[in-house]
Amino acid sequence: MFAVYADQFSKDDPVSVLQVGERPDPEVPDGWTTVTVKAASLNHHDLFSLRGVGLREESLPMILGCDAAGYDEDGNEVVVHAVISDPSWSGDETFDPKRSLLSERYQGTLADKVAVPRRNVVAKPASLSFEEAACLPTAWLTAYRMLFTRGQLKAGETVLVQGAGGGVATAAIILGRAAGLRVLATSRDEAKRARALEIGAHDVFESGARLPVKVDAVIETVGKATWSHSIRALRPGGRIITSGTTSGPNLDDAELTRIFFLQLSVIGSTMGTRDELAALVALLDASGARPLIDRVLPMTEARDGFAAMAGGDLFGKIVFTR
Repeated sequence: MFAVYADQFSKDDPVSVLQVGERPDPEVPDGWTTVTVKAASLNHHDLFSLRGVGLREESLPMILGCDAAGYDEDGNEVVVHAVISDPSWSGDETFDPKRSLLSERYQGTLADKVAVPRRNVVAKPASLSFEEAACLPTAWLTAYRMLFTRGQLKAGETVLVQGAGGGVATAAIILGRAAGLRVLATSRDEAKRARALEIGAHDVFESGARLPVKVDAVIETVGKATWSHSIRALRPGGRIITSGTTSGPNLDDAELTRIFFLQLSVIGSTMGTRDELAALVALLDASGARPLIDRVLPMTEARDGFAAMAGGDLFGKIVFTR
């Protein structure tokens, strides 16, 4: 079958080692099923894999991709949940110490077919296209869990989304607006600030700018470059929900004095559960909110999509189709 995969690593030029071509059909263990992929979206996780982050050399060659939508073995339209938990695990699978994502231990979604546990298949409503549904399992699910499960945000509260343009940040803006939050967003790029307004932000600011109000919560995926601003933007008792460090994990100043004096909460969040993915799908179906897609490319042109992500040349999700 056709696939997009890694067979070696390059820390400095990950796109140069991306492979496109034929791979064996997926093996299907007991309790698993196959999904015929119609659309799959790209994540920073895929670039990290090409750099050798989170992927072991002995696992190569590895088909990349965490997200997909397509048809199950009975012809039903489905979305694939990317978190693979241990068969013996019960409860919130994001807490399973043996969990992994597709394309880490198990072959990923950038292929004609992907094998997943039967419990990892969620029904896709007819209102969502395959391209839209393929955006949900990683970035959008991460944003959903940050906002509503870990962040416990409610209609009427104010949230700051740092780094408008990235997949999680874009999702947080759209979902926050759909759920009745007041959404503020930041970006270094004027064009991205304008786009953030178009997709639902109530107001936008340059990165690091002084805000006119203190916010209830901050959605933080940037890390070092925005951390101090995020802490200073919070009202007393506010919370910062973090799920990534795209600008680097090491902080010059963690702002601990502000955190304890203002009784702020720092909340970590990772991916989401199958039930949260189903709830996210239901929210989009009911509200009419939709993922923002930067571009759609055939999977045969995957290298162009990877290059765009590596260069930061995107606003929203890159989706590959078969």
